[in-house]
Amino acid sequence: MAKTIFLISLMGALLAACASSAVAPSSRQMAPYRDTIGLSGRLSVAYQKDGKGESLSGKFTWQQSGDRTDVTLASPLGQTIATIAITPTEATLTQGNGRTRAAADIDTLSAQALGWPLPVSGLRDWLQGYAMAADGGRFIASPQRTSVTTRDGWHLSYVSWQDDAATSLRPKRIDAERSASPQADQVAIRIVIDEQTQP
Repeated sequence: MAKTIFLISLMGALLAACASSAVAPSSRQMAPYRDTIGLSGRLSVAYQKDGKGESLSGKFTWQQSGDRTDVTLASPLGQTIATIAITPTEATLTQGNGRTRAAADIDTLSAQALGWPLPVSGLRDWLQGYAMAADGGRFIASPQRTSVTTRDGWHLSYVSWQDDAATSLRPKRIDAERSASPQADQVAIRIVIDEQTQP
């Protein structure tokens, strides 16, 4: 009996030690921004097209290095919907059927090819917890600062964080919404980051 009580007490002490060693999200700061990073996860999109509501969901992979970004969009079952390559001078989008389009910016290109805008230039910051706010200041997400409106009209909400014991925060779920305007329809994108494949 005494041995059982001792083991229970020991297990309790170990669990308490583990709990105290994890750093609470509220006391962590955002991980430093990286020019080179790889991510994978899921996204869902709800948007207006020709006055009708549309929606889709799927998976994505994201690779950025320097000024180049490569994105793959896939169906929930893994079938490639589109591959996208973005450089400072051009964006190209190749659909699953092999058709390739090019444009000066990805927002225009994705809206034409997919029916909704993929704000890659913003996502390079957003996926790491950073953004350029409407007032021109640099926004850094945290558990105390979870939302911001960007200078190009997107409203971001950082809903949750990666659940690990790291001392730095990394986003887990990001909701991005843009209201309808004379220049663009309403769109809402929910992003869930499942894995960081590169530091």
